[in-house]
Amino acid sequence: MNKYLAELIGTFWLVFGGCGSAVLAAAFPELGIGFAGVALAFGLTVLTGAYALGHISGGHFNPAVSIGLWVGGRFDAKDLAPYIIVQVIGAALAAFVLYLIVQGQSGFAGTGGFASNGFGELSPGKYSLTSALVIEIVLTAVFLIVIMGATDKRAPAGFAPIAIGLALTLIHLISIPVTNTSVNPARSTGVAFFAETAALSQLWLFWVAPIIGAVIGAIIYKVVGGEQQD
Repeated sequence: MNKYLAELIGTFWLVFGGCGSAVLAAAFPELGIGFAGVALAFGLTVLTGAYALGHISGGHFNPAVSIGLWVGGRFDAKDLAPYIIVQVIGAALAAFVLYLIVQGQSGFAGTGGFASNGFGELSPGKYSLTSALVIEIVLTAVFLIVIMGATDKRAPAGFAPIAIGLALTLIHLISIPVTNTSVNPARSTGVAFFAETAALSQLWLFWVAPIIGAVIGAIIYKVVGGEQQD
């Protein structure tokens, strides 16, 4: 059970840190951290979480990553469903705690978008469904390539969390204006429950696209990088 608890905690930290920075600090009067700050926050949650918990569970914190690693031969199928379940629970718990905090602000007037993902009217830059689908697939595919490459036994030992965290930062720098950046179905699901928008009705895309991207990325790495050498 330790690995499941580690995945729950790690996903909680990713959503609380990343989405918390977006909700609480991105547009704070005069001192807001902006898109770049939010992107860095997401990267730091993965970097720190992977160093703290990766040796226990592998540090997935993301259903698409778990599925991609399974396709890539790096993850046991029997753990796939439990990992996805605890990741979604961790994300939902983080969103709930963040919701409790947000309500304590003087003059609280509702959660608004609550760092949720979306396309069309729910996209920060009003990008279309097609744009959202393409960018989420492409960026998740690249994310899996980075993860599999950085954790390959032929790669320099001990640096994988840094590469993965920086990759997630770059992914957010690219795509926050398009979808508010998902590449993680659990992250999208947790905050969608508390958003005062139609985020739940668009949630399907942020499961479908990251999973497709993860599978593509895993297959590409298997072809380019060869079989993992256990």
